[in-house]
Amino acid sequence: MPPAMDTRTPTAVTAEPPITGSQLARLLHARHTVLPKRLGAPGPGQSELDQILGAAAAAPDHGTLVPWRFVIVPPQQRARLAAVFAQSLRESDAAATPDERGRAREKAFQAPVLMLAIVRLGPDNGEIPASERILSAGCAIQNMLLTATVLGYESALTSGKSLQSDGLRALFSLEEYEQPLCFISLGTMLNYKAGPERPALERYVSELKHAP
Repeated sequence: MPPAMDTRTPTAVTAEPPITGSQLARLLHARHTVLPKRLGAPGPGQSELDQILGAAAAAPDHGTLVPWRFVIVPPQQRARLAAVFAQSLRESDAAATPDERGRAREKAFQAPVLMLAIVRLGPDNGEIPASERILSAGCAIQNMLLTATVLGYESALTSGKSLQSDGLRALFSLEEYEQPLCFISLGTMLNYKAGPERPALERYVSELKHAP
């Protein structure tokens, strides 16, 4: 007589255990800034880039406004960004030399993956101030940087006077309430350079004291 058929619902696949505190600490401290000029190929492929960008969605977001967005600058568009960098330098420093303008242009061609982080600061809804939107954007960016670290890539955040230029606003079609925060660069470290030591807790942690 054949055995009876098992009609029980299959149990779910056991989830992977969460990482330990020491593993988390190693991950956090593995992330460090590597300047774009020291980032080369390979960069994240499309599936990896989707993971990195997808991590932004886990950021705290009061009111689910999604007050941030990211614009990737593909290789075929880097020359347009380079022109904005050079023009911004001319506007801020009329005495800039050709070599200095050339170095400004070169920044657009560094790192395999380059994107602009943008935050939307308005319109003010009376409940969620601009500071919370910027904080949410910062958390989204950090999530992305940590995911890139897990995937084996290095990263950098860069700014500069060009972020406030009319040329950059036009290039990225920024709306009235949008502000560029920084450029995010991702890639593989070409050469190692030790970074600064992490600050000690005493530099940034204190305890509220009793009133005198």
